[in-house]
Amino acid sequence: MSHAELHRITAFLSAFARRQAARGVGLPGGFAVYDDAFAHSRGNNQVVIDTVVDAAALPGLADEALGHLPHRLISVLDDEAGAACVEPLARAGYTHSVCLVMLHTGPVPPGGAAEVVDLDAIRAPLTRRWQGFLPDVGDEVVRHLVDRREARHRGADLVHFVGARTHEGEVASWADLYVDRATGTAQIEDLVTSEAHLGRGYGDAVLTTALRLAADLGCGTRFLTADATDWPRHWYERRGFSVIGRFHCFERG
Repeated sequence: MSHAELHRITAFLSAFARRQAARGVGLPGGFAVYDDAFAHSRGNNQVVIDTVVDAAALPGLADEALGHLPHRLISVLDDEAGAACVEPLARAGYTHSVCLVMLHTGPVPPGGAAEVVDLDAIRAPLTRRWQGFLPDVGDEVVRHLVDRREARHRGADLVHFVGARTHEGEVASWADLYVDRATGTAQIEDLVTSEAHLGRGYGDAVLTTALRLAADLGCGTRFLTADATDWPRHWYERRGFSVIGRFHCFERG
């Protein structure tokens, strides 16, 4: 892994956030993105820091940029800059998490038993999964978290939803695939399996298919992000992914 490859991935993440947004505004060290259609989605309404930032000033910048919202989300894409933000943001009431950047370094699998699907095909199982993840939120919040996936088509040159179906035709597992053919970069994002179908290989089918699609589109850089403290990172490692970097997320409200 080269420093240039991690830089390419960070640039991809930054560009995706900008392109997906309904509107945005520049800030010292980065930018804020907004989408009023999905006001309950933190990922669509957040501050992204992608260069050097004054860590002490960041809480105030976020309050100014996101003051009309009940939540705060700040993503700091540079590891060193993010580590410097931990203490000042903790004092301002933020919780901190670390996301790993994981590069696919194993062989590309020969194929997969999943397929490209549209949002309608995953809408019902995705809604049930969000209701399980967030049982105490209202229907509008869940609807925003489901429907925001349509906005992701703006984020990259090519966006696919990849799904693995049961014998009855229901989509049991799904993920997003974002592709920038100009740089040969592909991200696999939000791999989820319906609770009723866990442990039956559907997630493997989705991941395998997404990797093959990315490779067939000429993407030599295939990556995903994973919570540093959660079990999926180890699942991905067993499937040919290696940690090459990390970034930081801060949330409040």
